[in-house]
Amino acid sequence: MTDPAATTTTAAPPSNGSRGEGLDAHLVIDRGAFRLDVTLTAAPGDVVALLGPNGAGKTTALRALAGLAPLTGGHLRLDGARLERTPPESRPVGVVFQDYLLFPHLSALDNVAFGPRCHGATKAEARAQAATWLDRMGLADHAGAKPRRLSGGQAQRVALARALATHPRLLLLDEPLAALDARTRLEVRAQLRRHLSDFEAVAVLVTHDPLDAMVLADRLVVVEHGRVVQEGTPSDIARHPRTDYIAQLVGLNLYRGQADGHTVHLDTGPAITTTERLSGPVFVAFPPGAVTLHRDRPTGSSARNLWHCEVAGLETHGDQIRAGLTGDIPLAADLTTVAAAELDLHPGAQVWATVKAAQTHAYPA
Repeated sequence: MTDPAATTTTAAPPSNGSRGEGLDAHLVIDRGAFRLDVTLTAAPGDVVALLGPNGAGKTTALRALAGLAPLTGGHLRLDGARLERTPPESRPVGVVFQDYLLFPHLSALDNVAFGPRCHGATKAEARAQAATWLDRMGLADHAGAKPRRLSGGQAQRVALARALATHPRLLLLDEPLAALDARTRLEVRAQLRRHLSDFEAVAVLVTHDPLDAMVLADRLVVVEHGRVVQEGTPSDIARHPRTDYIAQLVGLNLYRGQADGHTVHLDTGPAITTTERLSGPVFVAFPPGAVTLHRDRPTGSSARNLWHCEVAGLETHGDQIRAGLTGDIPLAADLTTVAAAELDLHPGAQVWATVKAAQTHAYPA
């Protein structure tokens, strides 16, 4: 196993680059049939989240930044210094691993002090620095605790303190909240956001959880099949998804078609009426909550979009029921448990789905 502190060390600031330049990376890695080709840039103070389905290349990109996966092409610059040939232990990079990888035989204090000790600090100096970091994390009372005595949230904060104690210029977080239960995750997410807001260098976060990404990151980079398919602010990504994966991630129905005024003729399926007036290739999106279901064809409805569908499946989604529909158009619809019962919804049930034009959003493809 990789030494957990090997990628939480830091080298002296490069003399040939400004500490304010941030990250400039073009990560190219060839592994047989898989090729990673991802460009990442970020200014100091930025938090960038890498999102994507399993096997997309997110973790490979993170390992390349840490120096654990060598590049076969491209470049990696941090604050103006080239790092392609710099070994992991000499990079100004800190890593918070998914399972934290704390030293089980060391106290929280000595786990955090390990990095400064590796850089020449005396034991007293390193422990003083570690105590300061634990205090900042709200863990001063747990300095003497071994990892097995810490809760998941406490262990996560110790791992973060250990990564930050070496003053990295690039902080990498690999699914930092994945090991936490739902209740702890809510609290630790808010704490992590606060700590990242105070971090003056670049942070790159890998996560499968869209809420983690939306809350923690300033910018999202979505990777599919080893390539960037979309990037932007969380609000822009949520409002303008460009792939099915992203639409599912942010909870939207997404379609592609040709716009002619207020009508979008889908590539497969019927037309959708929108409020936007556009021409040419477009995407159309709307949330499952915008869909109203009827057992009989509605009359007198103000909704401009009406489709005949069949219920393919039902699942609990938060405090609602999400119905997966096929037929005139494949879509997801959210409704209350009471509404689902009143409609007697079940797989195979025939329904009519309506969506108001004002609840759709069309934008150029």
